[in-house]
Amino acid sequence: MLEHLIPAWMLIPFVVMLLCIAVLPLIPHVGEWWEHNLHKLYVSLILGVPVGIWLCANEMSHDLIHQMIYDYVPFILLLMALFVTTGGICIRGDLKATPLVNTTIMAIGWVLASFMGTTGAAMLLIRLLLSTNQQRKYRVHTVLFFIAIVANCGGLLSPLGDPPLFLLFQKGADFAWWMQNMVGEWLVTGGLLLLIYFLVDMYFYRKEPTVNLMADVRESTETEVSGLINIFWLLCVIASTMFINPKYIPEMGAHDAPWYLKLLREWAFIAIIAGSWFTTKKAVRVKNNYSWTPILEVACVFLGIFATMTPALAFLTQHAASIKEFLSEPWQYVYTTGMLSAFLDNAPTAMVFNAMAAPEGMQLATDPFLKAISMGAVFFGALTYIGNGPNFMVKSIAEQEGIDMPSFFGYMIKFSLIILLPVYIIVQLIFI
Repeated sequence: MLEHLIPAWMLIPFVVMLLCIAVLPLIPHVGEWWEHNLHKLYVSLILGVPVGIWLCANEMSHDLIHQMIYDYVPFILLLMALFVTTGGICIRGDLKATPLVNTTIMAIGWVLASFMGTTGAAMLLIRLLLSTNQQRKYRVHTVLFFIAIVANCGGLLSPLGDPPLFLLFQKGADFAWWMQNMVGEWLVTGGLLLLIYFLVDMYFYRKEPTVNLMADVRESTETEVSGLINIFWLLCVIASTMFINPKYIPEMGAHDAPWYLKLLREWAFIAIIAGSWFTTKKAVRVKNNYSWTPILEVACVFLGIFATMTPALAFLTQHAASIKEFLSEPWQYVYTTGMLSAFLDNAPTAMVFNAMAAPEGMQLATDPFLKAISMGAVFFGALTYIGNGPNFMVKSIAEQEGIDMPSFFGYMIKFSLIILLPVYIIVQLIFI
């Protein structure tokens, strides 16, 4: 329970954090400074520490502790476990980078995302996609669609797909509820995005210089897979996510449970990370161009986001009754949940709107509202780089490969608002 009302000015650090992510890379010289993960950490601490002090001084340390220890730590360790295990599976090859081949890779990732998580699917396939397209001049659009299709929209069919669905599963939704109720939304959204990508890639493929296309054919190689031990570790991540939780181990959810028991799943993730690291040959990760930089960037940036958004989420919770007066239809929950998920973490945002929509005395919203909240939280995470954890990781890996990715606002203006949002509106009008 929140002891003190959150003043509106306490949202300023969170807004400044978002502006730093969006604006600093665009400023000459400052952008080079911002590229270093240590400097991102400095900014996160400069903005996050005063927020933490204010919360503690106002007897709200519990909210801060819960956000950082029980939300941020599990968030980062799950991403890290998926990053390390899939980063140890080396799918190398330089396929002929035709629109059909690229779309096929996207479609495979779209299907896998619901069963191994958007992070797992994205990290498994992004390097194959980049190596396949290394000879092509026009590659940015491929990475942008990959973020939308694989790192976000594909994860709608199970609690393993995306963190907000897992939290709704924890609240009492059946594990198979999304598979039974949202296949239509998943198929139409994925089908439309894959079709649009195929047509866009066909357009750019025809613009490719002939020398690039000849090099693509000349340098193509067969696909090789190594590091298969990590399939076992990846299955361990999936099993830990499914079964190490209060639903199966009630002691983890007890109010007076010690912190190390509440974080039992995270201890399993740490063991899996160590197991994957020490059982994977170094040569496999070298061949995979493995680097800790993408996951460290996510850790540094989201440290500031989680810290500064603690009062923002509390502010939203405190005004939930007022907000609910304007939310009476499921379609409204698609856009309110979605737009906030694009800028806040989609997991706690989904929980707030689920609580608003749930009937009195119930923990879970009814089916129409649950569909709307799920769609908003999962799909709209692709509207910004910070909407979902894998977005930043894919962007970072692409930039390491020499691809000049759009800025924070450039991503929205050139891609998400003109391509993704119209698709989401069409799907909402059809199904919700």
